[in-house]
Amino acid sequence: MLFPTLSPTAPDLPDAVTVGDDRLSREDLVGAATAVAERIAGARTLAVLARPSTDTVLAIVGCLIAGVTAVPVPPDSGPRELDHILTNSGAQAWLGAAPDDTSLPVIPVRRYARSWHRHPEPPGTSTALILYTSGTTGAPKGVPLTRDAIAAGLDALADAWRWTADDVLAHGLPLFHVHGLILGVLGPLRRAGRLVHTVKPTPQAYAGAAEDGATMFFGVPTVWTRVSAEPAAAQALSSARLLVSGSAPLPVPVFDAIHARTGHEIVERYGMTETMITVSTRVDGERRPGWVGLPLLGVDTRLREGDSDVPHDGQSVGDLHVRGPMMSTGYLPSTVPATGTRIDLNESWLDEGFFATGDVAVIDPDGMHRIVGRRATDLIKSGGYRIGAGEIETVLLGHPAVDEVAVIGVPDDDLGQRIVAYVVGERVRDSELIDLVSTELSHHKRPREIRFVEGLPRNAMGKVQKKLLD
Repeated sequence: MLFPTLSPTAPDLPDAVTVGDDRLSREDLVGAATAVAERIAGARTLAVLARPSTDTVLAIVGCLIAGVTAVPVPPDSGPRELDHILTNSGAQAWLGAAPDDTSLPVIPVRRYARSWHRHPEPPGTSTALILYTSGTTGAPKGVPLTRDAIAAGLDALADAWRWTADDVLAHGLPLFHVHGLILGVLGPLRRAGRLVHTVKPTPQAYAGAAEDGATMFFGVPTVWTRVSAEPAAAQALSSARLLVSGSAPLPVPVFDAIHARTGHEIVERYGMTETMITVSTRVDGERRPGWVGLPLLGVDTRLREGDSDVPHDGQSVGDLHVRGPMMSTGYLPSTVPATGTRIDLNESWLDEGFFATGDVAVIDPDGMHRIVGRRATDLIKSGGYRIGAGEIETVLLGHPAVDEVAVIGVPDDDLGQRIVAYVVGERVRDSELIDLVSTELSHHKRPREIRFVEGLPRNAMGKVQKKLLD
């Protein structure tokens, strides 16, 4: 079974799921979610407005019990994005909360309804969820994920992180992405452990969860930056077993600050909506700042430049390809609005089961991976050199005046691309930052221009939107 704990005969757990101040025992969760499953029997695909609430958890779990595909929708979706997600996914109705002006039917989630009907386990190859990419390169793409893929992904992480039923996971991440929903909600369900969702991922909320016995914490780099700036909150996390960062690169200074204040070396991992998590540092292995670790159980990776393999020497940059049992098998087809033509978006799925991630990376001789960034925005070709924006950002973040930084390449008649650094923090002389990079990295990797800004554009998962710069 995908979730043995959803069986009516599973042992009760008084506080299996906590979202804010709302608690569900395992009996509450199974009874109410099974009542949802009874209500949606016969449906194919339902949209769930993924607010941080127990109703969202019950809606998703109800769909899993009934074998109905759930489409978690970001609650702040604009009208165009919302229309695209609903149309592209074929959602028949909203399950639970819905936008005020929706034209779809709405099926309520009744928090206190109960059913103990036994539902047959749906086929492992059936689509459990359709998640949508962040849409940074066009309309969000629909990514169907099967029950088997979800199970394989969660079991591979349990192997790497020694995740067991004794763990209490705490986080405050959105419930419409892999990190917050699949890892953060379905993970505890599969492991039979407890979940504490703090609604918002504040340092104070995380400290409170630690005091209540949480053993694992998930966060994006912005969360860990804020925790590291709050000494009392950071100290409270010392009692945890594992701190995990993902969804964006973790700055090395933040890794170091958390280590100094909690005694923990943060576990970093790498994944995408299309692949779930494929690479991670291990609880029993090396945790190297700036590196995301080793391939998970069942995962293969490779670096390519065109049709050629790139050596695993810790220096050479190549396109990262991955394959594994947790991957989706392709995007949903999309439609060109002007013509109604259906288009295939699956050029990233390659022969031999590999997926072209669009990220560039280096791999060292021991198999450790470091993500340089997105090929489209983080691979800079300047003066004949291939340069990763990430290593420049890491050096600049080591300067005490720099709070945040994003490095991009802009067109240049002489160099091809000119390296420009957008810096948030105290204003210092440009030459001070440029010289720092020249000192720690090769001279050709130095920024040619420093631009001080008040803030960097980010999406809901904390990823910097570099296409909005310049």
